Order: sequence, then C-alpha cells, then structure tokens
Amino acid sequence: MRLARARLAARTVGFTESVIREMTRLNAVHGGINLAQGFPNFPAPAEIKVAAKRAIDEDINQYAITWGSKSLRDALARSYGELYGMDVDPETMLTVTCGSTEAMVSTLLAIVDPGDEVIVLEPFYENYGPDAAICGAAPVFVPLRPPEYRFDPDELRRAFNTRTKAIIVNSPNNPTGRVFTREELETIASLCRDHDAICVTDEIYEHIRYAGEHIPMATLDGMADRTVTISGASKTFSVTGWRVGWIVAAPELTAGIRKVHDFVTVGAPAPLQEAVVAGLALGRDYYDRLAREYRARRDLLVGALERAGFAPNTPEGAYYVLCDIRPFGFADDAAFALWLVREIGVAGVPGSSFFSRRELGRDLIRFTFCKTEDLLVEAGERLRGAGDRARIAARA
Repeated sequence: MRLARARLAARTVGFTESVIREMTRLNAVHGGINLAQGFPNFPAPAEIKVAAKRAIDEDINQYAITWGSKSLRDALARSYGELYGMDVDPETMLTVTCGSTEAMVSTLLAIVDPGDEVIVLEPFYENYGPDAAICGAAPVFVPLRPPEYRFDPDELRRAFNTRTKAIIVNSPNNPTGRVFTREELETIASLCRDHDAICVTDEIYEHIRYAGEHIPMATLDGMADRTVTISGASKTFSVTGWRVGWIVAAPELTAGIRKVHDFVTVGAPAPLQEAVVAGLALGRDYYDRLAREYRARRDLLVGALERAGFAPNTPEGAYYVLCDIRPFGFADDAAFALWLVREIGVAGVPGSSFFSRRELGRDLIRFTFCKTEDLLVEAGERLRGAGDRARIAARA
C-alpha cells in the first residue's frame, strides 16, 4: 500500500499568514479606519511621481540590471556617503530589491544554512520568524522588555553561541518605536565580532525619528564587513506599493545575496527605480520635514488613545504605537482586535503577532499613525467610546 506524502513542505507549518494583512482585509469588510497596516493614505512627493511618469514615457520599461539600475545604485552610494560617511561601492556593495521584505529573505537565504541560529529581538516585525524558518534556521528570541523596550545585555550575550550565524536588528523598531542607542548597538557589535556573526539591520524607518539618532551598524568599528544594511523607499517616500528596497553589504556578502535575489525576483521595477533617484535628491531637508510631520501625527494619536482609556507607549521612531489593552477587560488580543474593527470601526494589529508565543502579546494592540490628521481625529472620536462598550462585551 502506497503511503500518502505531505503535500506541503514542513517549513510552512511553523508560521501563519500575515496577521497585519488579514486585519486590512477585515477592515475593508467592516468599513473601518485602517490603523493596522503601515501604509500612508496621503500622496507621495510630487517630484517622485513626476519622475516615475517620465521614466515610463521615456520607455524605461524593460529589465534593469538585476541588482539595480546604475543610476539608483550611484544615487544610493552618494546618499550613504553624505548622510553617514559610509564608503559604498555601487558596483560591488549595492543590490536593489523588490522592497525590504524581499531584501530580508534574500539576505537570510544567502547567509544562513539549515541548523544555524538567527537571533531575533522580540517583539519583532512579523516576517522575521518565518524568514528564518524558510531558510531552515532556528530563530532564537531575546526580549525587549517594557516599558522602555530595552534588551538585557547579559541575556543577549547568553543567546550567542557557536551556532549563531546572524542577528536581526530593526531600528527605529517596529512595533515598539525604539531607536537603539550607540551603547546598545556597540553591545550587539561586540557580540557579533566575538562570535563571528553577521548583523542584518532593517533600517527602513531610518528617517522617521523623534528622539535619538540613526546610527547604521555598518559604521561601528569592525562591522562594515559583517553587516548587511537593509532599507527602502516605501516608508520614506510613502510608496509602499512600489516595492523598491535595497541592500548594502561587503562585496563577498553582496555576491551571494545577488545570486539569490536574481533567481527570486530578477529585479525591481525599472521605471520606479528612476523615480527613487529623484526622491533621494530631496535630501536632508525633506527627511527633517518628514520627521516633523510624523511627530505631529504621533502626538495626535497618542493623545487620542490616552483619552480613550488605552495605555499607549510614545515611540521614538517609526510610525506605530503599542497599547496595553488590559483596561478593557479582554483576555485575548485577537478577540479584542476583531471586536474593535467590527463594533468600533477601527483596525489595529493584535500584539501576539509580534511575539514567538501568543501569550506574550495577548495584552497588546498596535496602531499606526501614517494617516492624515483628519483620519486620526476621526479614529480618536470612534475610540473615545470604546471603553465602556468593550468592558460590557468582555463580560458577555
């Protein structure tokens, strides 16, 4: 008798579909205000939209070089030099990808073997755990402890061992809003050097900060050759649907990453790469204005959440707010998030989706404030009456 074989690979068993994207779908069903998924509802800068249309009209519509158009790689190299003093060779150290999401999985596929361990700071953006699993690696989770969401240096030190191949660092951090200090980054760098590990940094929110400074890990002593820097256009230029990201790494690492990227996606959209060149030309004044505008949105939403009875944190960077939902009486974050979008008309993300074990995030919900101020005001008005209704619903 022939035995039935599993039709799906074992690697798919350990993770679910995106909870963030699922909340967007539920929000559409219930006609709510989407404070779940991190995409702006306001327009991208006019300069890059004009540049995108011009590129299409000029027939830049065929494949670019698989690792990125020369114009964009040159512009990125200049930008990293001007902003951070990094010496980036656009020919051997830059790979343009289909968003930072592809950049992360292509990087891990290039550097991690089955059986290796990848350290992930927790809570974490929901893709990191599945990315490690897809590569056959074992994620090792180290907590960022509230209320400041800092890691314990001794706890992190114990997580490193002979099987550690990489650590993923996201600063400014999603979902906590932390901007890691130089001291914290130096601790991570020291451990990477001691254990010959690679630091993979997700710096997609590098220009959205309200406190501290953005310090690329690659600029720290001894880290240029063992850091993979990931960023992209999505958040900085409000073009999350364009899917243009990039990777900066030493030539040896870049060579491996480019091979994976080539066979995973071939290349990022050619005309949109030219548009991002125009975005990078906007420079520091644009980044400073971006941060000021997001600070105003942050303060608006945090204030509204406090008045509504939530217990929000105040992020130092990125555009998310984590809230303690215990005042509302729900024992389950997923049930609360579903109730909130169905009954109140505001979508957030259950906190458990950012943790390795559901119980670690059951008291949390995440909201985003990458929305126009009028929409945030309306969301605040809807949330204002949520408290009493939630407590009644929780007892039902």
